[in-house]
Amino acid sequence: MDNPKQTLGSFAVVLSLLFAGVILLFHWSSSSNELVLIQNQPPCKPSNFSTSSIEECGDALECALAKASMGNKTVIIAMVNKAYAEQDVESDSTMHDIFLSSFWVGEGTRSLIHHILLVAVDQVAYDRCMFLKMNCFRLEMETDGVDFEGEKVYMSEDFIKMMWRRTWFLLEVLKRGYTFVFTDTDVMWLRNPFTRLNKNETEDLQISTDMYYGDPWSKKNPINTGFYFVRSNNKTISLFETWYGEKDNSTGKKEQDVLLDLIRGGIIEHLEIRVRFLDTLYFSGFCQDSKDFRVVTTVHANCCRSINAKVADMKVALSDWKRFKRLDANSTLNPQWTKHDWCQQSWGRPKQTKG
Repeated sequence: MDNPKQTLGSFAVVLSLLFAGVILLFHWSSSSNELVLIQNQPPCKPSNFSTSSIEECGDALECALAKASMGNKTVIIAMVNKAYAEQDVESDSTMHDIFLSSFWVGEGTRSLIHHILLVAVDQVAYDRCMFLKMNCFRLEMETDGVDFEGEKVYMSEDFIKMMWRRTWFLLEVLKRGYTFVFTDTDVMWLRNPFTRLNKNETEDLQISTDMYYGDPWSKKNPINTGFYFVRSNNKTISLFETWYGEKDNSTGKKEQDVLLDLIRGGIIEHLEIRVRFLDTLYFSGFCQDSKDFRVVTTVHANCCRSINAKVADMKVALSDWKRFKRLDANSTLNPQWTKHDWCQQSWGRPKQTKG
């Protein structure tokens, strides 16, 4: 018969070993999870940078650019303020919301959202960006008596100042060696534009147009700086420096008009820059709709004066796209875009009749 004291002693030893094993396992598991979290953490976060992170990247902007980069130092840059980004109780979506939605319903566009750097010019837009867990950068604006939070009506003094500040920022990005696509948030990305943009590195600037006249090299095409692709090199840096240098000599003109004047005045030839003007068949807008849903890549809510009008007609255009996407793959139908009535009325013009 077993000795009761020996049995109890053996049982106590077993319990002690089991307890020690559980503690060790728990400690190992916690340490492993902590290690995984540390490994998954990006080297430079887009906000709340520690001193060591900023020193590693160089500065906060470099950290943000590096995080958004596609690996070949190419990023997508969009600029937002409170008026574009804040959803209030009276609206169910913002321009920023529709912009992001287009990446979800577009073809081959979802992964591109990780390469967007949202540049916020006020705290509300920055907070909204951080809430959405995107790549965010807070750009301190030179106030000069300007409230950058509110809507900047087309060609107002504040609108022009904001556009010049944007040009200065993009020049800084080029100087850091980053190639980028700049996109306004009233541009819907329905297909991956990198499949349509020319990959020839000799082309320095590829820029959208309000109207396309058939020749991708013609300076007669009226440009639109709401969407363009620019390679970082000495020529484009010189172009942007010259462009921004005209800021104080262009009273009453927006930066887009100044760039067009420079192009038509011979700066392309002077700097030996190669510029392609993008066909609205692929890079379209409300000024000139693409005629083919099967190849359209971006749709810009241009030729529109107010945010409310842009949002209303962007919703309609996105619905047109979804209707096209519901068609059978073998369908030969080519739908028509709904007329952009809200934008037309934003200029005080009468509503178009349905044709």
